[in-house]
Amino acid sequence: MSEPMSSTASTKVACVAGARPNFMKIKPVLDALEARGHEAHLIHTGQHYDAAMSDVFFDDLGLRKPDLHLNVGSGSHAEQTSKVMVAFEEYVNREQPDWTVVVGDVNSTLACALVGAKADCQVAHVEAGLRSRDWSMPEEVNRVVTDRVSDLLLAPSPDGVENLLAEGVHPSSIELVGNVMIDTLLANVDRAIQRPILDTLGVRKQQYCLLTLHRPSNVDDPAVLAGLLQAANVVAERLTVVFPAHPRTRQKLAGHEVHRNIVLAEPAGYLDFIAMQAGAKFVMSDSGGVQEETTALGVPCLTLRTTTERPITITQGTNQLVGVEPVDILVAVDGVFNSRAAARSPKLWDGAAGARVAEAIESFEGADDTIDITSTSKVGMAL
Repeated sequence: MSEPMSSTASTKVACVAGARPNFMKIKPVLDALEARGHEAHLIHTGQHYDAAMSDVFFDDLGLRKPDLHLNVGSGSHAEQTSKVMVAFEEYVNREQPDWTVVVGDVNSTLACALVGAKADCQVAHVEAGLRSRDWSMPEEVNRVVTDRVSDLLLAPSPDGVENLLAEGVHPSSIELVGNVMIDTLLANVDRAIQRPILDTLGVRKQQYCLLTLHRPSNVDDPAVLAGLLQAANVVAERLTVVFPAHPRTRQKLAGHEVHRNIVLAEPAGYLDFIAMQAGAKFVMSDSGGVQEETTALGVPCLTLRTTTERPITITQGTNQLVGVEPVDILVAVDGVFNSRAAARSPKLWDGAAGARVAEAIESFEGADDTIDITSTSKVGMAL
């Protein structure tokens, strides 16, 4: 591993993003590192490669052109992960970064963390410690393995710290820094709500429900998807449902009944999607980031999953975990239909998480790799 960097020395940092949620997470980190005089390289793996699903986020966020685009494209989990590893290893061998910073839980996160861990390069994981304990989710595998090989674990919320400690991670490797996605949200929300997207969709504030579906467990199982659409069709009898459908999700809708009051929209850019969330009466979604953004916006969120890796959005936020059964979803809809939540501010969701990430990297003195393998709590929490 490389020597710890001082607060005054410039260091070379590879900041990795590959999928849409990564862009919102890496922007505050990249900005903070560069503001403190460090050489930050933005690496776009190309895991999301369609311009309509990727490039628009760069434009909306004012995120500069990547220093390197790996162009890995699609494929199975194994294919995509291996392509990222091969391409990123070439970069690491050539540029010899002091740090690799990965965010979130996508395949690019895991791939680049593994490469960095095997090189003379320290690895920092932003959004560390989140756990759903649902091993059917590929993201859960990515989270756990990424945390295990990372030197510095940067948790967004206290539950993340508790999970890491229970898994045997040494406290010297953990920092509670807050939520970088909320940095980006707070920096852009005023600009977002001025956009004309609601007029374009033909809806008015508080007069629609926003629906998003993208998880394979929801859209690839015809029976589950049929149940979710059944619930959405019932909601559409009461108010408009705006459904920005990813191309893959839209393909799965063929053959299913879609109510006339469901507005099938194209995938939205970051600013438009924030405006769509902020204006909704409530949101139904299987997304992780939406749980956090709706909490900060004060919009009720019904999460169409049976597990969540973001329990703070339930205990301190506006989120409810409602599952995928139509009857349960509709009971929850009845509960939020005439209510309005208040914006919540969990600890350190204050717009300064990116700066704390940079400070944690600067002050890091090296990880203690000692793990108590006899800890029953570690086994229980990790598995």
